[in-house]
Amino acid sequence: MRRSCPPGYPEGVPSTRQISVGGVAIGGGAPVVVQSMTLTKTHDVEATTAQIAALVSAGCELVRVAVPKLEDANALPLIVRLSPVPVITDIHFNASLALRAIEAGVHAVRINPGNIGGPDKTEQVVRAAKRAGISMRIGANAGSLPKHLEELARRDTAEALVVEALEQVEILERLEYRDFKISVKASHVPTMIRAYRMLSEKVTYPLHLGVTEAGTPFAGSIKSAVGMGSLLADGIGDTLRVSLTADPVKEVEVAWEILKALGLRERGPVMIACPSCGRDNVGVESLAILVEERLRDYPQAFEVAVMGCAVNGPGEAGDADFGIAGGRDVGFVYAHGRVLKKASSDILIDELFHEIDRWIESGMPRPKRLKLAKPAALAMAEASLIPLGSAPGSVAGGD
Repeated sequence: MRRSCPPGYPEGVPSTRQISVGGVAIGGGAPVVVQSMTLTKTHDVEATTAQIAALVSAGCELVRVAVPKLEDANALPLIVRLSPVPVITDIHFNASLALRAIEAGVHAVRINPGNIGGPDKTEQVVRAAKRAGISMRIGANAGSLPKHLEELARRDTAEALVVEALEQVEILERLEYRDFKISVKASHVPTMIRAYRMLSEKVTYPLHLGVTEAGTPFAGSIKSAVGMGSLLADGIGDTLRVSLTADPVKEVEVAWEILKALGLRERGPVMIACPSCGRDNVGVESLAILVEERLRDYPQAFEVAVMGCAVNGPGEAGDADFGIAGGRDVGFVYAHGRVLKKASSDILIDELFHEIDRWIESGMPRPKRLKLAKPAALAMAEASLIPLGSAPGSVAGGD
């Protein structure tokens, strides 16, 4: 069952409650929010704020910082003031640090109500959060389930995660506090998927998605895309964090690619490229890498196709805003479903970006798509008759 309805999903599906983290809406149909976490020692304000700035530049919308020590809590007022996005503190076992963080003006706290120091301490933290008007993140992690759930976890880890999360929910609901989101993370992707699906059937609170300890960038990105992508495709999930053993900027980049692949959010261009084969006469891998690198400088949302031959070139480029298809000595530039020009291979990428820049300067008009109906080989053969460097149609003034 879908529990959130971000843009791109049918209207009328069940929605989660909406909470706010520093003015960023979470749940209730709001766009899925990208979150990350700093790797710095939080008391090092200069390093922490520098990393936050890098994360924000990559598209991070919420940032979490660890507060294991008093010196970290003491640095929070300045970090909160300097951060361009809401700051969430990650605190375990120590209610006094949570209280200090709330006093420092953080926008949310991540705690486990079951291990913060007992019912009285939990109530103190909840009352402070209520007074400050801030939200919380609670939830379970497969690697740190409480002892009373160990036997259940051996039988069914996903169920144990959900039971632990619901126990935490019950604690907060008894205190009449409902401004929180929930996570049930595991490093085993099928377990994580099952846990979130089960939880989404039982609560309407917003859900924070994550595959914990996903791993290095290659394997971790794949695990995160499979786990979170499966849930997001069904409308489950309101915030996400990709957890990688890497620079956290990479986490943000991967998170955005997941959302873009599902059509949930737009940020910058999307590039598609063929996998190459024996028909490749241009070296499509190196071509795609060069195009992708130059696309990083564009904040606008549009799609570019990079194809290596005539078989897929015209058809795939017809679905994209722009495209190139390589040949042995010459290639072709496409725009909005039609062949735009022929160019020698050594300047093909420059010609592509020249046309993209012209289009952006003209206001990014999107003419009616002319999906190429002719067989690809015929379309390319006709295109080959275009004089080198000519432009039979204007991108900006297309029909």
